[in-house]
Amino acid sequence: MPEISVVIVCTDSEQRAVLQVLVDNSSVAKTVHTCATFPEGFTDPVVRRIQAAAPDVVVVDIPGSNPQPALHALEVLHHQVPDSVLFAVGSMAQPQVIVGAMRAGAREFLERPVKTTDILEGLVRVSAGKRRSENTGNRGKVITIINAKGGSGATTLAVNLATALQDRQGSVALIDMAPLGHDALHLGLRPTFSTADAIRNLHRMDSSLLESLMTRHPGGLQLLAGPSAPAVDEPTPSEFARLFDILVGHFRYLVVDASSRVDATVRLISNLSEWVLLVANPDVTSLWSAGRIRQYLGELGSRDRVGLVLNRFRKITGFKESDAEAVAGAKLLWKLPNQYFAVADAIDRGVPLTQQAQSDLSKSIQGLAVKLTENDIEVKRTAWSLFKSV
Repeated sequence: MPEISVVIVCTDSEQRAVLQVLVDNSSVAKTVHTCATFPEGFTDPVVRRIQAAAPDVVVVDIPGSNPQPALHALEVLHHQVPDSVLFAVGSMAQPQVIVGAMRAGAREFLERPVKTTDILEGLVRVSAGKRRSENTGNRGKVITIINAKGGSGATTLAVNLATALQDRQGSVALIDMAPLGHDALHLGLRPTFSTADAIRNLHRMDSSLLESLMTRHPGGLQLLAGPSAPAVDEPTPSEFARLFDILVGHFRYLVVDASSRVDATVRLISNLSEWVLLVANPDVTSLWSAGRIRQYLGELGSRDRVGLVLNRFRKITGFKESDAEAVAGAKLLWKLPNQYFAVADAIDRGVPLTQQAQSDLSKSIQGLAVKLTENDIEVKRTAWSLFKSV
């Protein structure tokens, strides 16, 4: 049974049917009630029916020709069903309506016609927030690492952070989501299966099958490898959401190497993440790109969950950390020293820096692992689920 319950309020029968199909096909949510009229006041029977359904989300469709009844309905529902998250659906060509909807209490504004990925992302944000508020300690932690631009060092950081977390905490999986996977090369591994194989077998996934699809590193780290060739048919964001729901129930930490991939799937996984690390070099182009990616990812709940990591850092005259934060739109979380030749040698040998003799860079990455886990409890969390049927 999907976790998120949804009520749809829409006066147009065709639009109401479309919204119900989108919600019910998301795998995250289920429509529990639909309303063909807008509530006009606090004592309106429509309000009582919605209260009885006790939905997690109420989707209110705003007609372009006469938006005021829908905006008033949002105000009524914001007051009368305060525990429900309000989604507004309308035209992006009407900025005053968008502002009015948000002022009335809508948390999400979805453009009509609504896209599957847009409503899925919104529902996933609700589910992730619900889990955090119910019990922050009882879920695996997802850490997603993204390049500001190609070659910034996301894969190197992901591999070494994952091995450092494995040494420190155990029960760590590294998920390679790059269009062409390189994590196995960094680890000196030759995987048999990849994320594509996991996606194809979601319908019959269990613990033993999941274990057979992972490649184990001698240090205990588990790798779900990226594709060894460009994919012809890319899995949908919904399929990746289901895969991550399964993975996060089996591991204490998931380190996601998004590399230079920036799409709806990465944005969705970022919504599921406790930390999103934007890896940039201390130069204008890299920081500018980090800012554009940060903008694309959206708010992701708390802004503190997105951290800027400056790679190949060195002191530069006139360079201010505050300027880097302003351009990237994210708080500076960590600085990694410039040790290019040591990194290149580690990649060639297939042995992560954190598993070699201590260097300034390996010590810095180990320090970052401590930073990211400083408030974590020492016992393995119980599993959480976006999809209770899994």
